[in-house]
Parts: sequence; C-alpha cells; structure tokens
Amino acid sequence: MALIDVAVPVPLRQTFTYQHNTALNAGVRVRVPFGPRNVVGIVMGEADAQQDTSKIKAISEVLDDEPVLSGTLLTLCRWLSQYYHHAPGEVLHTVLPVLLRKGEAAIPDGVLFLHCTQTGETTQPDSLSRAPKQQACFSAIKEAPQPKEAMRRDYSAAVINALIEKALICEKRHPWTPSPRQFVADITMGQAPRPDREQAVAIAAITTQKDAFTPHLLEGVTGSGKTEVYLQAIEPVLKAGRQVLILVPEIGLTPQTVQRFSDRFGIEVGVLHSQLTDTARLTVWQRARAGELGIIIGTRSAIFTPLHSPGMLIVDEEHDESFKQQDGLRYHARDLAVLRAKEENIPLVMGTATPSLETLNNAIAGRYHHLQLTQRAGGAQSTRQHILDIRDQPLHSGIAEGLLTVMRQHLQQGNQVLVFVNRRGFAPALLCHHCGETEMCERCDRPFTVHRSLNRMQCHHCAATRPIPARCGACGSPELVTSGVGTEQVEQGLATHFPHAAQIRIDSDSVRGKDKLQGTLDAINARDYQILIGTQILSKGHHFPHVTLVVVLDCDGALFSADFRAAEKLAQLVTQLAGRAGRASKPGEMWLQTHNPDHPLLQDLVQNGYGHFARHALEERKLAALPPYTSQVVVRAEAVEGRLAYDFLSGCRHVLAEYGHIQLIGPMPGLMEKRQGRYRFILLCQSDKRKPLHDAVRIALPYMSSQPQASRVRWSVDVDPTDFS
Repeated sequence: MALIDVAVPVPLRQTFTYQHNTALNAGVRVRVPFGPRNVVGIVMGEADAQQDTSKIKAISEVLDDEPVLSGTLLTLCRWLSQYYHHAPGEVLHTVLPVLLRKGEAAIPDGVLFLHCTQTGETTQPDSLSRAPKQQACFSAIKEAPQPKEAMRRDYSAAVINALIEKALICEKRHPWTPSPRQFVADITMGQAPRPDREQAVAIAAITTQKDAFTPHLLEGVTGSGKTEVYLQAIEPVLKAGRQVLILVPEIGLTPQTVQRFSDRFGIEVGVLHSQLTDTARLTVWQRARAGELGIIIGTRSAIFTPLHSPGMLIVDEEHDESFKQQDGLRYHARDLAVLRAKEENIPLVMGTATPSLETLNNAIAGRYHHLQLTQRAGGAQSTRQHILDIRDQPLHSGIAEGLLTVMRQHLQQGNQVLVFVNRRGFAPALLCHHCGETEMCERCDRPFTVHRSLNRMQCHHCAATRPIPARCGACGSPELVTSGVGTEQVEQGLATHFPHAAQIRIDSDSVRGKDKLQGTLDAINARDYQILIGTQILSKGHHFPHVTLVVVLDCDGALFSADFRAAEKLAQLVTQLAGRAGRASKPGEMWLQTHNPDHPLLQDLVQNGYGHFARHALEERKLAALPPYTSQVVVRAEAVEGRLAYDFLSGCRHVLAEYGHIQLIGPMPGLMEKRQGRYRFILLCQSDKRKPLHDAVRIALPYMSSQPQASRVRWSVDVDPTDFS
C-alpha cells in the first residue's frame, strides 16, 4: 500500500495524505473523499511513509493513466504556491481547464466529423442555390467528410443545423489520433515585408539564440513593426517543429493577432480566452498538449497551456496591468512567462512601446537583452503631441472650442478622429443644483454613474442600478444636474457639432456580446465611421490607418493620485493613445486637454517621450525606496464591519513586527475604502530584499490564520501588488 501526497482544491496551505494500492505519478488526477464530499485532486508525489495508516483514507478513483501536468508545469505550480503564498490545491485547479477540474477525460473520446447521408449522396449542391451558405457548406462536405469544429469557423451553427434537418448531412465521431508537428507540413508562407535595419537586428538577435533561455525586451515605438519582428522570429522555430505561445492582454486584440499569424503561416492558430466555452478551451488545451497546434494565442491564463514541443514564448504589450490577476491566485503572467521560459530553456520576447518600470529596470541592469525600434515602419511619421490649456475656456460636451475646429479640419480631409474619454455612461455623477447632494451608492460610498440611454443610474463598482430620480432625495428639489463627462455625453454633443460625420462609441456597454468588438473594428477600418469615441479599449494595440487626430479629454485625475504607479500608468496610456494616430502615410497629431498644462509629467512626455520619462521615474522610485528597488506584499482584509478588518490586520502587524528588517505601513483603508457593502483595509509590508520578506510572511501565515477575527473577515495575501484599491 502506497501513501500518496494529494493537493486538494481547498483554501488550506497544505497537501493531504491518501493511500492507494500502487504508487502514482505526480501530475495525475484522482478523486478523493474530503469531508462529506468527493473532490478531484492532483497527485504531488509520495508521502512520508512513517505515518499511522489506520486513519488515512483511500483514493476513490484514479482519473488518468498518465499525468495531465508535465514536470515543468508542476514545477511552476510549486513555485506559484510558494511565491504567492497560496494554497497548492487551488493553484493546481487554477492551472487546469474547468472541465478537467470537474473530472472530465483529459484525452478526447473522438472528433466530430460531418458526413453526407445517403440522401445527401444523391443530392446535387445546385438544389440549394437559394441558400448560398448552405450550398457552399454542403459542397465541401460532399467532397470529403469535414471536422465539425473546422466547419464552424466558416459557417454558422444555423447553416449546419439546417443541413442536418434536411437529412443531407449527419455527425459521426472519429477516433482521435494526435498528430504532433503536423503543422510543419501545413505551413504555407505568406508574403513578408523586408524588415528595416532595426527590425533586422532584433530578428537576428532573437533567432541566433532560439535554442536557449534568453529574455528579450523589444522596446519599439508605436507602429514600429513589433508584430513583424515576432512573425519573422518565430518562422525558424515553427519550421523546426516547435510550438510558440503568445500572450496578449485583451480579448479584443486576439482576433487581429490571430489573423496576422494565420495569414503569414497558413496554419491553424489555437485561441484561448474567457469568452470561449469550457469545451472549446479544453479542446485547444488537448491539441496544444498533443503538439497539433504550432501557434497558441491567448490572454493571461494561456500561460498555463501545456506544450508538446515548446519553442518560444512571446508577451505582447508586456506593460499591461491585465496580466496581473487581481483575485484568487494573484499571479502575474509576465513574471510567470520568464520563469516558464527558463524552465523550458527557450527564448522569451516581451514587446511594448511603453515598458513597465520593472521590466525596463531589468533590461538596464543587463538581466534582459534590450532591443529597440526607434522608427515607425514604412516611413510613417511620429505623432506630434500638444498640450491644450483649457483653463477659462468654454467646453462643449467636455471639448474645447479650439479642438472642435481642429477636428473639423481633419474630418474635412477625409480622415478619422479618435476622442478618448475614460468614463463610460453619460456622466460620472448626478447632483442636486439646490442643496449639492450627490446620488450615492450606499454599498460603495461612490456616486452613481448616469446612463441616459438606459434612463438609469449604475454603480460601476458593485453593478447596483436605480432609475434616474425626478427629485433630490435630500431636499426634494427637481433641479438635478449631471457632473462630469462620459462617452454617451460626448457622443451626443459631437452629433450636434458634426451631424454629417458618422460616429461610433466603443466602451464595455456598446461592444458587449460575442464578436461585437471585432465587427466594430472592421467597420472602423472600412471607414464606415469618421469619429471614434471610446475608453481604454481603443488604446491597446489596434491599428487604425485612417486616424490622424487623437483627442484626450481629461488626463488630470491621474496627476494627483495616491497610487505611486498612477504616473507610470498615465504615461503609458497617453503614449499608447498617441500611437493610434498617423500609423500609415498620413501624419498624425494628439491633443491633451488639461487644467494643469505646466505639470512636469505632461511636459516631460510631450517634449521628451516615454523613454525619458521612464528613466527619470526609475530614479524617483529609487530615491523613494519603491518597486522595483524594493519588494512588497500586501495583506488585504475586508468585512461588513470595518473594525473587524482593521483589528485583524493589526494582529497581523503585531506578528510581522517581530521581523525587524521589514517595513510595515498600516493597517490603513484601501484607495477605495468601501465596496459592495464591505470595508477594505490593507497592511503593506516591504523590504529591500525579497527573500527575508517572503520568509517572514511564510512563517507568520499560520499565526495570522489562527487569529479570532480570521474567520470573520475575507483576507488574502497579494505579492508584488499593482492595485491598492
């Protein structure tokens, strides 16, 4: 009888011992009894044999013949559990696709194909001429049976189901036989432009070290052709039969990225993001593990995709904060990519126009190979940036009169204009003109956002909604006015000023739904719209060749934030927005509206660019003893009663204070003190050395868990935090 160490998906920082009649390989899934229920756990290895076996429960069922997690992924999971101080069972279940967590088979039981029926064999495709989509689909299947998944990429479910209902085709399941490296034979190279000198240097630097771990920071100005560098750098990797995993920050960037890679190599690209069904995600996971897919593109959690023959990792827009998970296992996908590339002994490329200060510091220190692209591709000119002082100027829907004139000039030349407003809805607040009372969300102590199109107010923090009131709840006055400007209001105002210009609003309200964003982006590039009004969705990596003017309505809020990263985030946002203009042959310009035109951050950005700002910001961080020159861990606590969260963190501080080399700040309210009816407090722990800080947290955790308040508050440990709200 063997004793087995099993990681169980519970929030306890330990593994559990079970017994089985034979030893099991690490990485195999098992079903085990845990309390009154059976759960799916992961074998971590053999347990200490010097235990009393009389009370040790037996494993109920072994779910896999071979490990679902390879040695590299298991190593990553152990590191994740230790570094982020997270329960090992929850780490392993985060890594696995949802269906595997539920005990579904790790190997497909077959692949669905579409076949012609006997009726279909005797039917001519011409009989479907009144339904051209059905006719094309039926013709393809009549030539040879087709995988259903592949047909669904070209034809809708309605088309396929209509042919099934007409008894022309039927579904048959074929046995699944993996074809590792089959993509090599399928590669059909599309036309590649000739790289410029800087691109050629970057491509050569990456490809000459393609067989060993080498982290590269590819810092290129917006529009400099970073994606082209990726495309040419991975060509020899793919032709050698090795796989490439590419991380992108947003679902919205995935379709255009997939299209470029698919067009260049002519092979199927695996896609992973949160809008896929659990079945679709598992299918990509299985095919990547079997080596059938040469390129896998996905968002943050795609970093856990198993690869049969790993060849290269790419993190696009590495600075983007969406790579940091903000709940549960609070890992950073970029940092995990560095570790995974090292474990797999493959190159890593991190591309961005605005590198995070942590990554830039590693490059300056020589830990990363620093590659730079300083010129836009194809001879495109850099965007000219201007600051507009709007003090004492009349504003129309948030836009100064002078800028309306500039917009009119660009529109008259047949170009597109992008207007950036970092607030969705009509206005961020509704207040009484008589007594000054603001309509507040009681659960969050934040103003309701007015959504005029829905005739409702909504809290953007807890999603609570209310109808827009007719009178003030405090004094009864009907004089209710909005404060501030949102995308809806700008859209309404610009429709008045430019009635003949087609405009589109792009925010999380207007692009909700499958493929809605991609359809909108396609319409923009087809020049169906002249004015684009949007939030940060528009700032991230999109290519708009006809946009020649970017207008930023309000950038003042981030200039005075309590978050020490606010200046870095603003600089990245402004630089990325500037990169949306003038990406083709037409020159572009950007105007920043501000009440603080002399602010040193804005002046430095406009006069010297992001690179100069970032290096100056690193000096400031060093003098202030802030990351990346110190390591930070935040202990968070929240409770319906604020005193409970504060007392819990006070107890944590008392435990951690025994370690004199750690600086402790707090307990103090989070930047957003109340959310969803719960008060939020944080305790910041920092040290100039990472190991002593983590050792202290690791030793203190059992004492923190045993506090009387621990069971009455929600608490978590956040390593390398990027959000203090």
